[in-house]
Amino acid sequence: MQEARSVLFAYYYFDFQDASKRDLRGLLSSLLMQLSEYSVVCCEILYRLYTTRGDGSDQPSEAALVACLKDMLEFQAQVPIYIIVDALDECPIATGTPSPRKRVLDFMKDLVGRKHSNLHICITSRPEQDIQATLNPLTSPSCQVSLHEEIGQMEDINNYIRFFVYSDETMRRWRAEDKELVINTLSERAGGM
Repeated sequence: MQEARSVLFAYYYFDFQDASKRDLRGLLSSLLMQLSEYSVVCCEILYRLYTTRGDGSDQPSEAALVACLKDMLEFQAQVPIYIIVDALDECPIATGTPSPRKRVLDFMKDLVGRKHSNLHICITSRPEQDIQATLNPLTSPSCQVSLHEEIGQMEDINNYIRFFVYSDETMRRWRAEDKELVINTLSERAGGM
């Protein structure tokens, strides 16, 4: 559908191990590039931003990136746009004022508040308090899905831990009781993750 240009799709994964994938700038830059790849209109809007910034010699501000995305959403109003934001909880909360996560949450709140009828957003995260407090009021409970307490999720976690413990070279030498203790303790404390 995306190649036929009947929908636009953009995906972003927050990654605590990659400094460029932990903040609003990383999210916005990625979304803009992805949307531009499959839409001439979006590409033209991004090109306008590029030319106003000395043909790339000057970094645009986050506000300019946000404005660019909003322009894309306005001009692509006839095409469904799907944005997937994965692992929002990996966006840090501890540094900066406001924190990188707070900036992303405020952006998401503003984006959803604009009520673009063609925009569909899916955000995945561990159920951290600040994330739930911001995002839960933005959608109806019927649109919220929690896998943390699902039997299948817990079984998958348990199977992964069991596989890892029994296949790891160092752990293979452990006593069976110790392996089972590790498996049971990690499975009980995994919290759905």
